[in-house]
Amino acid sequence: MDHATPQVGAPTRTFTQLLSSTRRGARLARLLTVTELRLWGVSQDLTERAESVVAELAANAVLHSRLPGRCFRLTLVLAPSAGRLRVEVTDPRGDVLSHIPPADAALDPLRPGGRGLSLVTALADHWDTVPYPPSGKTVRAELIDTGA
Repeated sequence: MDHATPQVGAPTRTFTQLLSSTRRGARLARLLTVTELRLWGVSQDLTERAESVVAELAANAVLHSRLPGRCFRLTLVLAPSAGRLRVEVTDPRGDVLSHIPPADAALDPLRPGGRGLSLVTALADHWDTVPYPPSGKTVRAELIDTGA
């Protein structure tokens, strides 16, 4: 009897790193993202979008969710067959939730700060925030490779 053999796509790739909750840690998160995605052979467009998303999420983790002595975690999950990359930044402050900014938030040029999540909204195909027990949160962003 003949059986159809399911087509198996490229395996999912994962990268996780704990980083210090400092500006240096946020910068390292961005650099590690670019390095890892290049090693995985990800398209230039997806790599550049991911670099900007990681830069914003890591900066938020360091600036707004820092607790002394606690790190933040960067996780990258690539499903090559789907052309999909998930970026996760986990920090120890679950009491400071990230919310999707109002549509008109980016229109006010005098508003101090707060443009990072508008940038994430523009670059990611979807993003959200979920609790990370016992007291933290994870901000997840999904990016789809348009060239895939």
